[in-house]
Amino acid sequence: MLETNEVVTCFLESDGKILILKRSNRVGTYQKKWAGISGYIDNPAKCRVTDQAYKEIQEETGLTKYDIELVKKGATLEVIDSEIKRKWIVHPYLFHIKNKKEISINWEHLEIKWIYPEEVSLYPTVPKLKEVLRKVSNKIIP
Repeated sequence: MLETNEVVTCFLESDGKILILKRSNRVGTYQKKWAGISGYIDNPAKCRVTDQAYKEIQEETGLTKYDIELVKKGATLEVIDSEIKRKWIVHPYLFHIKNKKEISINWEHLEIKWIYPEEVSLYPTVPKLKEVLRKVSNKIIP
């Protein structure tokens, strides 16, 4: 039986590039993998998912909703990870960041990179990050 968790995954974009973050050893899953800004939705029935997206961005980058602008909310995507017996229901988001220099990552990440969306396959990522990105990107991602 798979445990099911709903999460938001947010991408920040600027100048045609997106931000990816390398997960630290202190997070519960996918240590040292590249990801978007992600977080659990503890109570999906009562939570406004977009509010959770803003909360995760603020926790993980220090940015507030005044520093970013919502570009697109993508269709949810189901990601099965049989290794850890988990089903993720991913709610993808894309935000435009007004000033890239304002980012201050927290303990959940080791480093950040700005990459072109089509480069995401070049990095060891959390499961299906490329497919999640496709839900919100206007670029063709091979």
